Amino acid sequence: MPANESRPPDVVADSEPEPIEAVPLRHPGRWVAAVVVLALFALFVYGAATNGAFHWDVYGQYLFDKRITAAAWKTIQLTVLAMAIAIVLGVILAVMRLSPNPVLRAAAWVYLWVFRGTPVYVQLVFWGLFPAIYQTIDLGIPFGPQFVHLDIKTLEAGFLFAVIGLALNEAAYMAEIVRAGVGSVSEGQTEASTALGMSWAQTMRRTVLPQAMRVIIPPTGNELISMLKTTSLVAAVPYSLELYGRARDISGANFYPVPLLLVASTWYLAITSILMVGQYYIERHYSKGSSRTFTAGQLQVLAKAQRRDEGGGA
Repeated sequence: MPANESRPPDVVADSEPEPIEAVPLRHPGRWVAAVVVLALFALFVYGAATNGAFHWDVYGQYLFDKRITAAAWKTIQLTVLAMAIAIVLGVILAVMRLSPNPVLRAAAWVYLWVFRGTPVYVQLVFWGLFPAIYQTIDLGIPFGPQFVHLDIKTLEAGFLFAVIGLALNEAAYMAEIVRAGVGSVSEGQTEASTALGMSWAQTMRRTVLPQAMRVIIPPTGNELISMLKTTSLVAAVPYSLELYGRARDISGANFYPVPLLLVASTWYLAITSILMVGQYYIERHYSKGSSRTFTAGQLQVLAKAQRRDEGGGA
């Protein structure tokens, strides 16, 4: 007997199954948690708004004060310059740590040991005392003529010493981040690039670094945000033209420390938010191809290609 005669007459070969009616799960716990969180947040906002100790009128008066905005710009300059120097020096230290030369490895290890083993505030205090330790700097031939003579005591170099102190401390952490990123790329990638005829520089630029950036970018973004907040410690240099130092000086004159602290915190939050947005887009750029999950744009391109293929086949 043919196979099609064994089927019941009401079954059609090309019939589709009935669609499944999906019922979404109920999550009452989420609603309860949301109500509790919103209630607590509303109580906090109400309590802060009605508490006269915050002096919100003073807060509004100094939020966009010229001295505060200038200090915020100085804080950004400190952060960017110190982080740029730290990244360059960190890459050099990471290469030294990965080098087969034992002298370079030992020198890099001692640097990391010293700068990661002592508090950054202590290091900044040292840089503040640098003019007292080294009153003059002479560059030239030993026991011979001198080419450069600097009188450190006469220099108004608070900003410079603050940048140097922050950068040297951060470089120790960036070296480990870069080393971990390079180490995360398998040796097979390097071997494959070499087999294709790439030089060492081409291998690093086209194969190793693009893959290592997926590991390097997230902690580097965190370190950048941490650097922004660490600039509040440069008063140890001493340097007080950054955001926290300027807010502290103003509060010492008008005797309103709480609203000035809120002003400084607001600016720190605003700058940090911008940095977090930039970090998100950089991470998304370097994470391309690391997951099988398609983005909305990729799905649209695939759908258009499929429709075009179906139309051509028809």
